[in-house]
Amino acid sequence: MSSSTVSLARRPGRLAYLIGATWLWIFRWRVSGALPPVPKAVIIAAPHTSNWDLPHMLAAAFVLGIWPVWLGKQELFRRPFGGFMRWLGGLPVDRSRATDIVQQAVDRFAALETLFLVVPPSGTRKKAPGWRSGFYHVARGARVPVVCSFLDYGRRVAGIGYVFTPSGDIPADMDRVRKFYDGVRGKYPELTTPVRLREEDEPVPAAGSA
Repeated sequence: MSSSTVSLARRPGRLAYLIGATWLWIFRWRVSGALPPVPKAVIIAAPHTSNWDLPHMLAAAFVLGIWPVWLGKQELFRRPFGGFMRWLGGLPVDRSRATDIVQQAVDRFAALETLFLVVPPSGTRKKAPGWRSGFYHVARGARVPVVCSFLDYGRRVAGIGYVFTPSGDIPADMDRVRKFYDGVRGKYPELTTPVRLREEDEPVPAAGSA
């Protein structure tokens, strides 16, 4: 087993749990839900409107028993900081092959026994037209569930809720995701990106068309 596999497959220890619990106690947050009994999943991190989302998300993940993994450009993993980036949960991808990032992530899922890939589908703290669909296609390609995690600043609750396996019927799947996130308030609600994928607005080919 390679060192990168070990670092990506680990779970938080007692120290990480205590750090996460202490952080949440200081900021008066609580955790809701539990990690489903699966070894692999794509975890949605939403809504994402502030730099404060990252430390709150990490603290909640440690309490829930998750060591989150994130995608980063491979240049971040060069010496002297490459090892540290991997320790933080970084997973290098070749962004020069932008159209192939989904497949790179799918291949990582196939190579590892345990992997919880965290994806902020808005892709930015600013308001965007809609969510990026990479999380959906990675989960479908890797045949792993999507776990909907959230940071609700209105209630000061961080946690995990709706879990689903992408069916391929994007509008139907996303209707249920929208229902879950309805009422969840980011730190800056005006910057919240609508829960909608571009594919939902694309015309459906007529029967028999090429």
